[in-house]
Amino acid sequence: MPEDSRMDTSTRGMENQLRSPNQKVENKHEEKVQDPDREKDQPKADMGSKTWADLAGEMKIFLWNPEERTCLGRTAKSWGLILLFYFIFYTCLAGMFAFCLYVMLLTLSPYTPRFRDRVSPPGVMIRPHLNGFTIAFNVSQPNTWQPYVDNMHHFLAAYDDKVQEEKNIECVPGQYFIQGGNDSEEKKACQFKRSLLQNCSGIEDPTFGYSKGQPCILLKMNRIIGYRPGAGVPVSVDCKVQKGNESHLRSVDFYPGNGTFDLMYYPYYGKFTHVNYTSPLVAMHFIDVQKNYLVPIQCSLNGEGIINDLNSDRFLGRIIFTLSIGK
Repeated sequence: MPEDSRMDTSTRGMENQLRSPNQKVENKHEEKVQDPDREKDQPKADMGSKTWADLAGEMKIFLWNPEERTCLGRTAKSWGLILLFYFIFYTCLAGMFAFCLYVMLLTLSPYTPRFRDRVSPPGVMIRPHLNGFTIAFNVSQPNTWQPYVDNMHHFLAAYDDKVQEEKNIECVPGQYFIQGGNDSEEKKACQFKRSLLQNCSGIEDPTFGYSKGQPCILLKMNRIIGYRPGAGVPVSVDCKVQKGNESHLRSVDFYPGNGTFDLMYYPYYGKFTHVNYTSPLVAMHFIDVQKNYLVPIQCSLNGEGIINDLNSDRFLGRIIFTLSIGK
């Protein structure tokens, strides 16, 4: 070969080796422009030559392989052993849970709470109770006081004399009605007749004094199982103006006559056995209250073991409400 030809070939080889990276990138770009379908075909090449039919066939073999007789990669023996293991495991787990629950229930009584130390002093509540603890109405506008009257009649329906005579028994006043026997035995309840509330019974005056501007308000103690209030002495009720002019509350009558909760209605044995029990009530008849004023009133329980001065709980042994009577 002539020497000049060899020099040209060597020179062209060196030029190809010394080409810049930018020129190589440009060449690749030109190849892409010339063959734009090459990139689209690349994922198919990566996937190999498998078709959807091949994939479906492999899935079918995975679900059931007739040659190896396996289902989901396991033989019948393998499936049987693993299912047996989990059956025994979860049966033992459920048995342990049921046993622990059974032992716990043996220590509890469905009739009496296990712990009652946090609710020894009774709370109190009033009726009627509609929207909050403000009882406001105008005597000349029946639509303002009729809701209170309806609420009172609804609440006292269970205290009707006939209902009490049919369901409950007469008891000896002035002493606790202690009932022995098994906790599961049904307990008897003493009669508290609606007529004991006299002028606040709604019998003689169906409006409970609201039509005259002399409203009746009922006070009841919350039920506490086994609680004996007053340590043998009946608990009494009194009412006074909480803040402001004491002359705004001139006269209050209490029913039953002495305004006390008789001992014969205690102790309470729980809703499962004391099914006909109706809480004793004290009615407060506000005969003379200053009209056209907001009068804040506090009614309190008084007796041995009663707490009525705890500022953090306005319902413990007392209750505060507001009377506003318009003409």
